[in-house]
Amino acid sequence: MNNDRSLESEKLTSKLEMIAITVNDVAQSCQGDSIALLALLRQLEQLHRDIRDGYFQETLPDNRQQLYSLLKDIESEGGWPYIERMKLQAFLAQLLQDATEDNSDGSENVVNSDRSCSW
Repeated sequence: MNNDRSLESEKLTSKLEMIAITVNDVAQSCQGDSIALLALLRQLEQLHRDIRDGYFQETLPDNRQQLYSLLKDIESEGGWPYIERMKLQAFLAQLLQDATEDNSDGSENVVNSDRSCSW
């Protein structure tokens, strides 16, 4: 029985590695295309939500031993999975920094900072 569990775990690990490789390949093929990368991030976020709200919730423990086992796994394996969104302020700050760097290289595109907006 323990051997069956080990085999299933190896199969899952292999499938997850294949998924990670595929996602990385897609991200690399979209390099330089912010719209395509944003679409990829949105798809990953939707998959995360679908798995969390559907399959995962259906498997939540219904007794203390199972709950303890789940919490122990969460603690030992790196915490709760979370997909962080880039904050709009950080996005704009990076955009401004990139534009400033381009400007210092002699580029004619100048970004004027709008001080009337308080972020």
